[in-house]
Amino acid sequence: MNRLILIVTLFVLYLISPALPYSAAELTPYDMLETGGAGSHHERVLYVQDSQDDDSYMDDPFEEDSDYLEEGEELEQIADPLEPVNRVFFQFNDKLYFWVMKPVAEGYAALVPEGARVSVKHFFTNISAPVRVVNNLLQMKIKPAGKELMRFGINSTFGMLGLHDVAKSELDISAYDEDFGQTLGVWGVGPGIFINWPVLGPSNIRDTLGYAGDYFLDPLNYLKPSLDRTAIKATDGINRASLSIGDYEEIKKDAFDPYDAVKDIYYQYRKNKIDR
Repeated sequence: MNRLILIVTLFVLYLISPALPYSAAELTPYDMLETGGAGSHHERVLYVQDSQDDDSYMDDPFEEDSDYLEEGEELEQIADPLEPVNRVFFQFNDKLYFWVMKPVAEGYAALVPEGARVSVKHFFTNISAPVRVVNNLLQMKIKPAGKELMRFGINSTFGMLGLHDVAKSELDISAYDEDFGQTLGVWGVGPGIFINWPVLGPSNIRDTLGYAGDYFLDPLNYLKPSLDRTAIKATDGINRASLSIGDYEEIKKDAFDPYDAVKDIYYQYRKNKIDR
């Protein structure tokens, strides 16, 4: 029974850690908005950059929302037929973030120095290289795929198993963050309706399918036993969340309607990733 309780607790922390309550792509669909890592298409996206490293591929979409929402720019209509239900889940995720995830992330940040947390982020980003390599290839981006392979080799060796992004800091080889949601978009698949998943956060039909596809490319999902896999993924999620504390609070403070703000930012962010 105690083992079951531990597994459930770690699994919940892993799910809500990506970017609650605004993420589900690096949704991680994670890294949700870019979160990164792989995902996080549920891109577990909302990460803070290392003050020393230029991790532009892991930039926080909310931190740079002005890039996507220029003043006076008319937003495309976002299909949201499930808005009443989505708003309920948004409020649920909001409370989950403030009552559970944020206290856990703040406690973790108080115990672990920022430099160490950034190294942990680099480590997990390096492990998720297969997601980026395969999706670059699926989009016929051969050169970026090759650079991702180079980054993985360099950072896994000279970067001490990926703890340091030597490829970027020393050789200026940047990452090319691609996920299956983006791949589907490049192939012409539209976003479909907006979905605000409970726990996971904002997404759409395309990115939800993309998250499922990337699941099979993430090496961490093949770890055994399941308790170890869940614990490691929970650590990754909590670590990333500790680097983005305050981002959601800023969006919520400045927005007339936080739900609409998060929906618009997510949509524009993902569109920008596909169109670039």
